[in-house]
Amino acid sequence: MKTDDFDFYLPEKLIAQTPLEKRDSSRLLVLDKETGNITHESFSNIINYLNEGDILVLNDTKVMPARILGTKEDTGAVIELLMLKETEKDTWEVLSKPAKRIKIGTVVKFSDKLKAECIGLGEEGIRIFKFIYDGIFYEILDELGEMPLPPYIHEKLKDKDRYQTVYAKNIGSAAAPTAGLHFTKELMNKIKEKGIRIEYITLHVGLGTFRPVSVEDVTNHKMHSEFYQMSSETAKVLNEAKKNNNRIISVGTTSTRTLETIMNLYGEFKECSGWTDIFIYPGYKFKAITSLITNFHLPKSTLIMLVSALAGKENIMNAYGEAVRNEYRFFSFGDSMFIK
Repeated sequence: MKTDDFDFYLPEKLIAQTPLEKRDSSRLLVLDKETGNITHESFSNIINYLNEGDILVLNDTKVMPARILGTKEDTGAVIELLMLKETEKDTWEVLSKPAKRIKIGTVVKFSDKLKAECIGLGEEGIRIFKFIYDGIFYEILDELGEMPLPPYIHEKLKDKDRYQTVYAKNIGSAAAPTAGLHFTKELMNKIKEKGIRIEYITLHVGLGTFRPVSVEDVTNHKMHSEFYQMSSETAKVLNEAKKNNNRIISVGTTSTRTLETIMNLYGEFKECSGWTDIFIYPGYKFKAITSLITNFHLPKSTLIMLVSALAGKENIMNAYGEAVRNEYRFFSFGDSMFIK
């Protein structure tokens, strides 16, 4: 299976640069994974495709203002860090720019309250930093950091809450679980009133989700690990849904990867936490989810491979071609797809 098999033509003008004024006013392409049939909708009408007894699983991670600028203490050179994941207390895996200037022992100062020392070197620009600070770490980060918007977004984000879901709770992500950006509190209340249960898991989005595939053979790609957790209550609800043959609808590829990881490990849902580097591509047999709400993904990315595994590569490529012809908005601030 070749990475190029998952390429498609995308005009640059279709890459959404800013969020829409109303979260749920984005468009929705509904894809029937059995027949390949496509329906064009508005996201506010997603409720019409949800049935009483369905379980929606949302990722309640919260994005950190994870991009911080500092200077090397010895030379004054400007260094940018993108914080990816906390591996132990105050120790973080980061993407550094320019990485070649960072050696073990390099100290970067961000303010009088915050500095960090490099204590480890990884591949592809990854470094391990120990952070030294005076005060509450996340408050300092909120003061100094910027939202880590993807590199294909060139516009400044006026309201940084628009790169958070309305239900974001557990801080720790380097990117938003963007499928959830379409939900409003009002829409979620309507969904609950229809008898659809909403449950939450946490997966802190790191490099594993958005790192490009650089190998020719898909199966040689290595995912970076990301932290996840599930509560006992959510596990109980999902196990009950499985028993009753109710649909488990994952909101986003991050929720999908968490649910599939847990089912692969335990054969059921259970209270747990850990690190996942699961890579889902065609040929994978889904054990946890029935359906998926997701955005439109980058060509040749692990995410388009995941949705191709669920709906079939031909169905996905047809749907993406239809989305391009109908000028859907793509990627983080773009439109949505429901694979039912």
